[in-house]
Amino acid sequence: MTITEFRVTGMTCGHCELSVREGVQEIPGVESIEVSHRTGKLTVTSNEPLEQGAVIAAVEEAGYRAVQAG
Repeated sequence: MTITEFRVTGMTCGHCELSVREGVQEIPGVESIEVSHRTGKLTVTSNEPLEQGAVIAAVEEAGYRAVQAG
């Protein structure tokens, strides 16, 4: 398992979280997603390392901005 964390900006509510979750879950290999509009934290657990650009693109497609944390 690989855990990758991102910082997401622009989320203000639970609907925002849902939009991010729906976009990221479409990426092959994603096992679980934790996202919080309060903290701006997105944690993605996958079977193997993910292409970070794919996660960032999915978040941006949902209407928000993301960068890898750390």
